[in-house]
Amino acid sequence: MRCALALLGASLVIASAPAADFPDPLAMTDGTKVTSKEDWLEKRKPELKELFEKHMYGKYPNVRAKISAKVLHEDEKAFGGAGTLREVELSVGIEKCPPIYLLMAFPNERPKAGCPVFVGMNFTGNHTLTDDAKVRIPTAWMYDNGPGVKKNRATEEGRGKAAKTWPLEQIVKAGYAVATFYSGDVEPDIKDTREGMRPSILPYPPGTMPADFTSRIMLWAWGIHRAVDYVVTQPEFNAKRIAAVGHSRLGKTVLLATAFDERIAVAFPHQAGCGGTAPSRTADPKAESVKRINASFPHWFGASFKEFNDDPSKLPFDQHSLLALCAPRPVLYTNATEDQWANPKGQFEMMKLATPVYKLLGVEGMGEAEFPAVGKVVDSRLGYWIRDGKHEMNAEDWKVFLAFADKWMK
Repeated sequence: MRCALALLGASLVIASAPAADFPDPLAMTDGTKVTSKEDWLEKRKPELKELFEKHMYGKYPNVRAKISAKVLHEDEKAFGGAGTLREVELSVGIEKCPPIYLLMAFPNERPKAGCPVFVGMNFTGNHTLTDDAKVRIPTAWMYDNGPGVKKNRATEEGRGKAAKTWPLEQIVKAGYAVATFYSGDVEPDIKDTREGMRPSILPYPPGTMPADFTSRIMLWAWGIHRAVDYVVTQPEFNAKRIAAVGHSRLGKTVLLATAFDERIAVAFPHQAGCGGTAPSRTADPKAESVKRINASFPHWFGASFKEFNDDPSKLPFDQHSLLALCAPRPVLYTNATEDQWANPKGQFEMMKLATPVYKLLGVEGMGEAEFPAVGKVVDSRLGYWIRDGKHEMNAEDWKVFLAFADKWMK
């Protein structure tokens, strides 16, 4: 789904719209300027959330969930005795709603207040992140290019084969915890279907799609929030130091989940691109466009987002405004040189354009004026990093995630 297009470091020309053509996140839709923290929190922030629901992601599910959990498996001597591996079946208390299977890893030696924790979804199932034979194999639909997948179903052959995407031992030995689950537990990534939790949470009549249809990305964000509901109740985790992390479409989800939930303290939307961290307004022929992403993945976004296929400039916002909804919390954008589809330069511009909101709230935003060199980590509150390589999440990325978390969460 990604094109491997070469990038020559910082020498590329930015092909996004000029800054003057992007909507001002500090201006109400009626043109009134936002000049105080109070006006941002009480007026503009709620307005922007409504605009993103209306025009892009669909309605956030207004469903009250009562979380309960059953431990399926626990190994208190995992990672050479350094940590505990635990998998729980997480129920959201809605009739006939299938559970989330949450895999958790955390250090055995930890602060009294609990460990900072990375929460997020994985693409391939919990069993692919560990060699532990007791970790459950998903039964839901699975991407056919996943490790050990046969006829869109996971098999034992995939066990431990995607460990580099969530390197549990590396994270635990750095003093952090993990809480991750397969995105298909919430809803599999299939067009024109209503599976997983959707039929129970959003029981639309068959063959109908309301104007505020909840997109796949919005529903996945709702699922991350349910995992957070559980994490904040567990003594092993520090409820005030929760980071959300995700790759590609799950990175888009992470940014949205952070914008809509203040409990998430730091966000790591990795290579999230169009519909997430990159601008909708772009003339870069190497970057994914609104029209292309809606044609390929119409279920990721709400129905009304398709109205902007041919002219994204009519959107009353761009993705810097979604980032601004995360203010004043730290956010790190991470990219790769061969992943021009994700528009790395455009993402950097989004961080610069969100910075005025951070400054209004009394903190630093993006700390660099110019696009950084490959390999240089910009660790300001709005941080940025681009490495050599392709569209994937690996141990090298996690090394940078952990260093950024050391600065902003420990």
